[in-house]
Amino acid sequence: MKKVGVAVLGLGVVGGGTCKILIDRKKQIAEEYGVDIEIAAVLDRVPDRVTGLGLELSILAKDIDEICDNPNVDIVVECMGGTEPARTFLVKALEAGKSIVTSNKEMFAKFWPELEKAAQKTGAGLYYEATTGGGMPIIRMMTQAMQANGIQEIKTIINGTTNYILTRMTEEGADYQTVLKDAQALGYAEANPVADVEGYDSSYKLSILSSLAFNKRVPVELIYREGITKITAEDIKIAKDMGYVIKLLAIAKQKGGKIEARVHPVFLPKSHPLASVNGSFNAVFVVGDAVGDVMIYGRGAGALPTGSAIVSDVVFCARQVEHARYSEIFDVMPQNQVITDFESEYYVRLNARDVSGVVADIAAVFKKNKVSISQMRQDENKEIVPIVFITHKTNEKAMKKAIDEISALKNVLSVENVIRVER
Repeated sequence: MKKVGVAVLGLGVVGGGTCKILIDRKKQIAEEYGVDIEIAAVLDRVPDRVTGLGLELSILAKDIDEICDNPNVDIVVECMGGTEPARTFLVKALEAGKSIVTSNKEMFAKFWPELEKAAQKTGAGLYYEATTGGGMPIIRMMTQAMQANGIQEIKTIINGTTNYILTRMTEEGADYQTVLKDAQALGYAEANPVADVEGYDSSYKLSILSSLAFNKRVPVELIYREGITKITAEDIKIAKDMGYVIKLLAIAKQKGGKIEARVHPVFLPKSHPLASVNGSFNAVFVVGDAVGDVMIYGRGAGALPTGSAIVSDVVFCARQVEHARYSEIFDVMPQNQVITDFESEYYVRLNARDVSGVVADIAAVFKKNKVSISQMRQDENKEIVPIVFITHKTNEKAMKKAIDEISALKNVLSVENVIRVER
């Protein structure tokens, strides 16, 4: 039986969960997959974490060099988070001929080409299932099960924190700040939640997925990003009344050799499969030109779900004779091939004075900018009138210009929110 030694960098929530699965499933993995996986080394600042897992303290390494020099280590699993020293450690491991498995989406999205270059020199493997969907096997699906397809579109709820917040706001009518505090108290949101609520986390994951889907690297900086901090209880209520839910989606589409890649809140019809993905669950909706619609649903974070994806990569890596290469990642999508003036329908909520002609003035601005109105609702008998529009499809630039002009109308007091509608 093939023996494989694993080193785990970081024994926090994810690293600890990974070790627990490797220990608990050791016998079954050996019987089912023919590989005897042993935790040969760990790197962590807290020795009690090692002994707490029932591991011998003797496997605690003093630094990454000791792991790279260890002949019993074949695979290095990185669960540290952050870009440094994770990037440096993994490059060293690859240069030493060790295959790597990582769950670090920010580091991987930003430094994938550097890691691939190091891996190619030694023939080491590069595995990253856990970077994009927690326990969902989306990377394996795209690389191992979609070969017959040109992927046309990806829509995904890929951040559990924001989905939990929006679900609570939808179900309870609560405001954003209240739910955010609850999410932080429950451990769903970090003390500094910016990476999640402003869409950074989702943009890292979309960079990885869209690069795989379109066979060119889509850098994070070319992805349009907008978070959920402007979503109010009023927007949530109106969405429900009009047959929609609000979700933070990461979207990538291929159109005529160009792509659009964006992360932002959307009005999503309740009939869409992603609309029923609630709480901390994630889902990835992929459209292939042969298979059509495919959706994977599951836990997007947590010790055991993420550990599940990492261990899957470890077992898969251990059984490979030759590791997959990703030379296409050096072919960067040029900025002029990224669609920034994308098409969408839009939800617009504004406050106006209750005076004759105000709706006509707003409609005139929309018409001037070639924005067609699909639906409108207006509350009557109020000194300040809330007005809501849903538009037909129009271009982003035209919509932004229309909103600027509407904001300048004398009887429009404020444009409260503008949210794209995705179907």
